[in-house]
Amino acid sequence: MSKGSPISPSLMATKSAGAPKAPERADRTADHAAVVADLAAVSPVLGPNNVVPPTVMTGSQAIVRSLEELGVDDIFGLPGGAILPTYDPLMASTMNHVLVRHEQGAGHAAQGYAMVTGRVGVCIATSGPGATNLVTAIMDAHMDSVPLVAITGQVSSGVIGTDAFQEADIVGITMPITKHSFLVTDPNDIPHVMAEAFHLASTGRPGPVLVDVAKDAQVGQMTFSWPPKIDLPGYRPVTRGHNKQVREAAKLIAASTKPVLYVGGGVVKAHASAELLALAEATGAPVVTTLMAKGAFPDSHAQHVGMPGMHGSVSAVTALQQSDLLITLGARFDDRVTGVLKTFAPNAKVIHADIDPAEISKNRTADVPIVGSVKEIIPELTEAVRSQFDASGTPDLTTWWAFLNNLKETYPLGWTEPDDGLIAPQKVIKRIGELTGPEGVYVAGVGQHQMWAAQFIKYERPHAWLNSGGAGTMGYAVPAAMGAKVGNPDRVVWAIDGDGCFQMTNQELATCAINKIPIKVAVINNSSLGMVRQWQTLFYEGRYSNTDLNTGHDTVRIPDFVKLGEAYGCASFRVEREEDIDATIQKALEINDRPVVIDFVVSPNSMVWPMVPAGVSNDQIQVARNMTPEWEEED
Repeated sequence: MSKGSPISPSLMATKSAGAPKAPERADRTADHAAVVADLAAVSPVLGPNNVVPPTVMTGSQAIVRSLEELGVDDIFGLPGGAILPTYDPLMASTMNHVLVRHEQGAGHAAQGYAMVTGRVGVCIATSGPGATNLVTAIMDAHMDSVPLVAITGQVSSGVIGTDAFQEADIVGITMPITKHSFLVTDPNDIPHVMAEAFHLASTGRPGPVLVDVAKDAQVGQMTFSWPPKIDLPGYRPVTRGHNKQVREAAKLIAASTKPVLYVGGGVVKAHASAELLALAEATGAPVVTTLMAKGAFPDSHAQHVGMPGMHGSVSAVTALQQSDLLITLGARFDDRVTGVLKTFAPNAKVIHADIDPAEISKNRTADVPIVGSVKEIIPELTEAVRSQFDASGTPDLTTWWAFLNNLKETYPLGWTEPDDGLIAPQKVIKRIGELTGPEGVYVAGVGQHQMWAAQFIKYERPHAWLNSGGAGTMGYAVPAAMGAKVGNPDRVVWAIDGDGCFQMTNQELATCAINKIPIKVAVINNSSLGMVRQWQTLFYEGRYSNTDLNTGHDTVRIPDFVKLGEAYGCASFRVEREEDIDATIQKALEINDRPVVIDFVVSPNSMVWPMVPAGVSNDQIQVARNMTPEWEEED
């Protein structure tokens, strides 16, 4: 589904006076029998596809029952007047409802849950401000292709459009940032709309779907049966790649002497990491994993050359720039990866495989486009490559690897110790990763700490790294970590947050404490909006306009994060000396009965390197301030 393009207005549930009424019960019973007869075929309806005979209930009961039949176990939400009818039957449900403290927290928690489980995340809110508080999380899920269903209450259908109390046109607001937004005014539409919402969210390119249900549709009587029919005309995502295109891609790979596997987050969403590993080892090509793809390919693998992009490694950025063939899998040529687009990988041909046809040739023209799921395309490409190598010989990549390995050795990721005597934030984050290990889950906010977490924690498996990549949403980490812990309770879950991000959504610590969701929060406290401050240092001659937050060293410390954490029922610690880092992390790892907050007071002068400044070619990557690699070493 193309970004920013709803499926079709014709799919929206209509509330016009002339709309056809739902069939009478006798007809609905006949429909139900037909559905049962069709169950021999594969059903697009998620869940176990239990057969529920026609049963009279309210629309609200139908919402809850639909969620149960769809296999939902956990929901994140906050009640209000327009959704209150649905919260009443929810009390009797076996589903686990997590009462958040802010609707944005519900949305991000549902994202975190979806990211670690691969299932559709579910959040629920009331009308008006409750619904609009979900918008940031919905947009975030849209940008990062996260399967999410947001259910909102709406004022009664008779007063829609009159500026009724707590009315907002949430369908209109969210249409550009969802795969589809439904408005339900007839309770009989609820089962099929819910099934269609989950089908849309979880198939093709995953993404968010909104279901807005008028209050009178919630309280009205309807006849519920399951499974419903899904009818989405025009929605037919292609999953199988075209065989001819796969063969053409294999020919290009066999002819390449500088190939690069450019791996995006689509590989993680498609659960295709094992398939990627087989392709990489079959081709022998270097692999770069974008910010959204960390863990799709093991960081420790000899063929991994790093993360590309504005703050990517020199070896990864240069591999793309010097390549003669980009084997692009589930990536979208984002501006943070390409830099100035016209100068990106100037000598490379492009193979581009993606589930979303709108992404192919959108930013960079593909020489060989392959539309479909990378889960299916990659194994086919692997077999085609092996056949091509058998026929024409395996390409010699010795010179290419010598060049890239020299870059990896010459320009490894690292940092300079701060000159103010305070802790280096990179060291804190590196030790969190080393002491926790690759089985942990690491959720970052947005900014410097996000980049350091991507750079200095080693990711060996998919679904271990969560962050807001496309939207860059401050406040993502704590609620997303909460959702990740609910979805994967047996793993250690760290929220690596900045002192700015943390202050946007830390109220969800109350949710964590009360619901016994023992996440661990590392506040990388440099007392400022760190990434903004870095840009002010580099590009605004050190004029720090409105970036000091007064939370860190030698400030008034408002708020005091240790006291704040204690007030929320968390175990709370402060680290100001390097020698206390390991012991405090270990202490946090031993506490599993409540959330943990650690205030790591770090230097405000530390910066994220390497860096490609905005508006310049990736060839001008800097490894430190005013220091560019010596490119004459290429040859």
